[in-house]
Amino acid sequence: MMNKWVFTGLRMVVCLVTLGIPLLSVRGQVMEAVITILDQEGKAIAQLTDGDTIRLRLELTARQAQETIVSFRLLGLEVDVAGCTIQVGQTSCESEPFASLGWFWNPGGEQQPSRVVQARADGSILASSSAVQVASRPVVMVHGFSSNWKAWDHYLGSQGYLAPEGLRGFAVGDGQVPGVMNTGSLTDPTGRTHTISENAAILGQYIEAVRQQTGALKIDLVVHSLGGLIARYYIDRLMLNSEVVNLIILGSPMTGTACANLPAALGFYLPAVLEFQPSYVQEIFNPQITHRRGVIFSALAGVPLVDPIQSPCTPVPSDIAVSRDSVVGIPMEVAEMPILHTELNTSAEVFNRFVLPHLQAIPGNFTSPSDPTILVPNAEPMQFTHLYSGHINPGESNELTINIESNISVASFALYDSSHSLTVQVTGASGKVITLDPVTHGLIQVNDPASLVYLGYGFNNPKPGAWLVKLMATNTTPAAGADYALTAVFQGGATLTARTSAMTPALNEQVELNAELDLDGQPLAISQAQAIIRSAESAPQIIEMGQATDSNGVHATWQPTQAGLYGIEISVNGLAPDGFVIERTTFLTVEAQPHPQQTIIGVLIVMGVLALVVLVIVGLIIRLRRRKLPVQRKEAG
Repeated sequence: MMNKWVFTGLRMVVCLVTLGIPLLSVRGQVMEAVITILDQEGKAIAQLTDGDTIRLRLELTARQAQETIVSFRLLGLEVDVAGCTIQVGQTSCESEPFASLGWFWNPGGEQQPSRVVQARADGSILASSSAVQVASRPVVMVHGFSSNWKAWDHYLGSQGYLAPEGLRGFAVGDGQVPGVMNTGSLTDPTGRTHTISENAAILGQYIEAVRQQTGALKIDLVVHSLGGLIARYYIDRLMLNSEVVNLIILGSPMTGTACANLPAALGFYLPAVLEFQPSYVQEIFNPQITHRRGVIFSALAGVPLVDPIQSPCTPVPSDIAVSRDSVVGIPMEVAEMPILHTELNTSAEVFNRFVLPHLQAIPGNFTSPSDPTILVPNAEPMQFTHLYSGHINPGESNELTINIESNISVASFALYDSSHSLTVQVTGASGKVITLDPVTHGLIQVNDPASLVYLGYGFNNPKPGAWLVKLMATNTTPAAGADYALTAVFQGGATLTARTSAMTPALNEQVELNAELDLDGQPLAISQAQAIIRSAESAPQIIEMGQATDSNGVHATWQPTQAGLYGIEISVNGLAPDGFVIERTTFLTVEAQPHPQQTIIGVLIVMGVLALVVLVIVGLIIRLRRRKLPVQRKEAG
């Protein structure tokens, strides 16, 4: 009879365990254990968003006779997410706060909208929690240069890339929450854009509004092109509470791109276009924007172009606008795919093979990286011929002369055309018209109006002499005509180097501009040189450069009169030993700082205005009280 009861009791225990009712044996007693999931305020919750900060509590019904180390795992995963220790004589323990990162995903990208937490000790399961509902982290997308939220059309909506994966997508400027960045408008190219810092502030406001709408504590960022620099600024300077988990970067110029020189020469999209020129990113932005605040950086470089004649304004491999070297310009995990720059934010292959796997990371795959050292690249600046710009009306054409000296191994031409309607005819130094083709000359045409390059082509070992480039309007050229900028970059030949005495001068500080031209290490005489200085705040300024007193180079001085960003285009003509005219252009950027005294005065003015406002409010309050006093006395009587 006794054996029967023992057997029946054992069967009940097995059934209870099978049904998921937690049991714990303490001093021979079978006891219930309870797991509670707590939010940041210590309130028990039954739902959360992936990444929310939580704590886990285990409670017993009897005091422990010995110290018990408890680990917490998610059912189905073999990695601890938290732990705590029940002290001798206590009945419970509580984990330290931690982020529930990856709770929405199982290995292989399977969605897991509910989770069960298990408590373990000495390898045995002590208890299992009730199921907690888990929502995915919101994904915020940041567009690039001369673009808007529609750059992410392929990601948004019920038919976009994100929704079928259980992900909620938000693109800055889409109207789901307030916030619109300005990185340049195709309909108003000469209008002033926001700076990186101004756009970063808008991004911060947008992220906060997404968090408020969804209730999520953390989000992921997916960024394209210039959006990567904007996101880096936000993370470094403006992020308050580790709101971002992943920064997933698509083709961002982490050391800049010289393709930005083309629209800058027309005065288009200032100051944004100056903020991703190589000199600005490498010498001003990167030395200051260094903090990652625990955000995981991952980047994708487009590398479809591997022949220098295919890449008109960047080193290869490149995506036509941004080189691989620029994407890897700061330390981080970098992948590569043969995708053009303008397709990185639309490609399904990019989403499935690169973006989505980072969004689907499971617990145990999140590390908080330290801030790495960012070095200024040692590569020599690209050698451009003169940068030609102008306007062509319907029915018109312009002919430009490009001098190519001896020992040029590659000459690559880049055309920026605001209308994407011009056609090109090239006549070589031999006097023959060359029919351009994709194989021999790397001819490439990009029809995206936001692209920094419209048309590119190149030549291996070009014949020295004068090359003619004829730009012609077509029947698609708009009635208002087309603005253009054209230049060529050379490999081999002479080298122009230039520098300024200060990258971040104060207002009215004298800035020295210096440039030297050499061939095979030997200085060349410069017969003509000028600097064109552009900013969003004023008309272009041309400064003639004279012979430097201490070298064979040229020199000039300039003073910034307004705070802000200035692009400096230095062009020179030099003479080769055989008397051939060598033409070169280089591009620099400086950021003029407000005078400290003006800043102090500004602060004092603001403080004075605030003090005046306070005095006015106090005065109004006193007057209102005086008016009410007689009424109060009368009522008392």
